[in-house]
Formats: sequence, structure tokens, C-alpha cells
Amino acid sequence: MQISNSKVVTITYELTVTDSDGEKELVEIVEQDEPMAFIYGMSGLPEAFEDKLEGLNINDSFDFSLPADDGYGQYDTEAVVELPINLFKDEKGDEIEGLLEVGNIIPMTDDKGSHLNGKILAINPETITVDFNHPLAGKEMSFKGTIMDVREATESEIEHGHVHGHGGVEH
Repeated sequence: MQISNSKVVTITYELTVTDSDGEKELVEIVEQDEPMAFIYGMSGLPEAFEDKLEGLNINDSFDFSLPADDGYGQYDTEAVVELPINLFKDEKGDEIEGLLEVGNIIPMTDDKGSHLNGKILAINPETITVDFNHPLAGKEMSFKGTIMDVREATESEIEHGHVHGHGGVEH
């Protein structure tokens, strides 16, 4: 069965990124005991990633790179913002324990209701510097892996928008 829309695709891979200085770094290994599974066309992954897999079959290998513009875009300095520190305090005005630490990823919602994750870059007396860029923004991504399985998505999986079972969501 070939990879196409509404198919559940299960893969293993290694992801290497190349930063703007040309430095390569292995950032993720997804192995057979915990593969990644997604519904083709509904994954939320970069479209160019899915395009590179289209038409492949079980046991096929892949090896490709995506420039930053085809992945998570260029790093946007305007996505680094200063937020008032009081947004991160409880009703009593106390800091929420363990939340405000440089490097922490904090979930937030913008004024349109969209969910965002921001990385705390700095903690200042009155503000917090938060980076809302995707961690892979501005980086070329290189994937090398194998197609483990391809199957039809169930009606429930399509309705929920994610894979159920091994490599997906257990519920």
C-alpha cells in the first residue's frame, strides 16, 4: 500500500539539523520500538515533509533534506517578546513554583485563541523574555529513515485527527 491521503504512516528516522553556521546536529532518533505514526495529510507536519514520503511503500527507505523555508520557516526575531512578569503569577501575586526558569517551555494562548509554546530566554525584574519560534525555525532538516507500515486510517482516527494505538495516541 502506497502512502497517500488519509493513510496511517508509521516510520522510524533520524533527524539532523544544520544551523545557519553550517553546523550539523543529530536532534532526534525514532526507533522501531517507539515509531512515529501519523495520518498523511492531517499530521500538522511540514507539507514538504509529507510530500517527500508520498507514494512510498512499507520497507522503503527515505533520505532527504528540507530547507528552513520548507520546514518551520526562518527564525523570526519579532517572535521573541517581552511579557509582563505578572502574567506568570498566581492570584496572590506569587510566582508559580517551577514555572519561571530560563529554558522552560511554557504553553500560552494568543489573543486569537491559538495555542503557542514559548521558551523562556530571560527573567527580568518586571518582564520575561519568551521566544515563540518553533525550535527548528531557521534550520535545514535532514531525515533518514524507513517506512514501517502504511494502512487505511479508521473512521475514528480521521474524526479525531490522529492515529490510535502503537505509535499514536492510546485512549
